[in-house]
Amino acid sequence: MKRRLILFIPLIVALVLGIFLWQGLKLDPRELPSALIGKPFPQFTLSTVKDENAALTQDALKGEVSLVNVWATWCVSCRQEHPELVRIAKETGIPIYGLNYKDTRPEAIRWLDEYLDPYRFSLFDADGRVGLDLGVYGAPETYIVDKEGIVRYRFVGVIDRNIWLNELLPEVNKWR
Repeated sequence: MKRRLILFIPLIVALVLGIFLWQGLKLDPRELPSALIGKPFPQFTLSTVKDENAALTQDALKGEVSLVNVWATWCVSCRQEHPELVRIAKETGIPIYGLNYKDTRPEAIRWLDEYLDPYRFSLFDADGRVGLDLGVYGAPETYIVDKEGIVRYRFVGVIDRNIWLNELLPEVNKWR
């Protein structure tokens, strides 16, 4: 009798595992939790893409509600979202700061020259340490940072006009 029950253990394990996987299909992959929401932007001292002698810290992000956009030249999705960032910067005046993630400076400079530069400045995070501190899964990711330098919102994925108007702009306006 016990032997027969033992034969059902793999079936029960497979059934339980199947239930967990089924539940996972209902999740939105863009809704990745961030431990930084409500906390200060991570500390850093980085140069900018265009000025390797600059030494900016997280205090440079304070004073206005802003977007911090994680981007890279190797990121195909970043190329897709870039025209929308240029439009947002031109039309809204909302400060956008870049975090160039695991890239090379010459390629990043070429990118900004070729595709226009929507950023007030773009931090150069060659080794990805600041990205790691932010909990970046990959580029593009965009964070809303309030006037005091507190991370208020995180968006993973490509920003298009619809995402900007219906998701990010309302969040920005909450913290103005």
